[in-house]
Amino acid sequence: MSGYIEDRWLKKKPNKDTGKRERTSLWGQGKRYRVKGIPDVRDRSFDASEDAKRWLAKAQTDTTRGEFVDPRDGAIPLAEYVEKFWWPSRSDEPSTAGPMRSKIWNHIMPFLGATALRDIDAAALRVWTAQLLTRVEASTAQVIWTHLSTILDAAVDDGRLIKNPCKAYRTVKAPKPAKGKAKAWSRPTVEAVRAGLQERYRIAVDLGVGLGLRQGEAFGLDEDDFDFEAGVVHVRRQLRWNSKGKPYFCLPKGRKTREVPISPNLAARVQSHLRRFPPVDCTLPWRNPEPPTSELEARQRKPITVRLVLSTSQGNRINCATWNKRSWRPALAAAGVVKTLGEKIETYGGRTKREAVYELSRKDMFHVLRHTYASTQLEAGESLISLSEWLGHASPQTTLEHYAHFMPGAGRRGLAVMDEWFDQDPQ
Repeated sequence: MSGYIEDRWLKKKPNKDTGKRERTSLWGQGKRYRVKGIPDVRDRSFDASEDAKRWLAKAQTDTTRGEFVDPRDGAIPLAEYVEKFWWPSRSDEPSTAGPMRSKIWNHIMPFLGATALRDIDAAALRVWTAQLLTRVEASTAQVIWTHLSTILDAAVDDGRLIKNPCKAYRTVKAPKPAKGKAKAWSRPTVEAVRAGLQERYRIAVDLGVGLGLRQGEAFGLDEDDFDFEAGVVHVRRQLRWNSKGKPYFCLPKGRKTREVPISPNLAARVQSHLRRFPPVDCTLPWRNPEPPTSELEARQRKPITVRLVLSTSQGNRINCATWNKRSWRPALAAAGVVKTLGEKIETYGGRTKREAVYELSRKDMFHVLRHTYASTQLEAGESLISLSEWLGHASPQTTLEHYAHFMPGAGRRGLAVMDEWFDQDPQ
C-alpha cells in the first residue's frame, strides 16, 4: 500500500563506518515525522511517530474507500470558503441571487462566518438555529437553513468535509414553519378588489384568476402570447427586477414555459382591454440586466422587445413593488380585505406628502389569484394532471401538496362507488 513515514531529523541510510544514521540539517527544527507518498494526499508532519503511524493508516484506508478528506482543507473559515469558492461558482438568475445573497450575508456569515468548516458541528448548528428563529419567521429560517446546507454539500464535494453537518446529526433539524393551507378568494372578494383598481389594471385580476398567472408573468405578457383562435395563452416569460432595481425579462419560474386554455369570456375581456389600452413596446435584457462581460453573456442577455399587455398610465412597464404599494394594497383596503392602519407623513423641501399605511397580509397579495384559479378548477372536477401543467408545476405531486384541500369530492366519490358495490346483500 502506498505511503510511508520519513524521519526528517535523520538521514535515510546509516553511515558505512559507524552503522548509525546521521543527523540532517533539519535536526531539532519543526515536526520530526512526515507522512508522504499517498497519491493525491498532501504530506503531513507530526511530532510523535505514533501519531504519524495512526494518520498514515487512516489516510490509506480512507483513500482506498474514496473517503479521504484532509482536515487542513476543512480549516478554512466558512466566510472565506463562501466568498472565494462557493459564491463565485453560482449562476443563479438575478431574481434568485439577490435574495439568496442577502440571506446568506445577513444571517449566516455574521454568526458562522468565522467558524472553520470542520468546526461546524451539532452544537454550533443548534445555537445558530435557535438564534435565527429569534430574528426571522420559521418559513424564512427554513430557506436560510437550506442555503447553509447547500454550501456545506459543496464543501463535501470539494473534499473539505467528510459529511454535511446539517444532515449528519439526529439532534439537528431544519426549522419547519407551521403548515398553512393556500388561501382562495370568493368571487365577491375578487370582484371587490378588481373594482378598487384603476380600469387599466383590472385585467391583471382577470389574468390572475382566469389563467393562474404569477404576477411577473402577467406583467410580462405580450399581445402575441394570446392565441384567441386556438383558445390558449402562451406563458413564455416574466418581468423581473434584480436587487439593484434593474428590470429584465426571463423564463417563468422553474424555467418552464406553458400553454394555458383561456375561456371565451376572458378572451373577450382581454380583447376589449387591448382596444382601450393598446400594448406598449418594452425592450429589456434577457435573463440578466447587468452589462455582459463576454461574447457568450452578450448573446445570452441580448435584449428582447415585448408589446406589453399591461403598462402604466405613462406608458411604461409596471414595477411590481410600486404597483403593490400604490394600487394593490389600496384596492385591498377598499374591498375590506385589509385594514388601513394610519397615515405616514413625510416632508420634502417644504412639501408634505401623506401616504396611507395598510395592514400587511402576504396571503392576500397577487398570488392569491393563482390559488383562486386552482381552487375553481379543482372544485369543478378538473384533472390534477392538467392543472399541474397549466400552473407550470414541476409535477402533479406539487399541485396536490398545495391544493389537496381544494378538492371537496376527494374520498367521497370513491366512497359512493364502494357503497354502491355493497348495495345488495350477497346471495
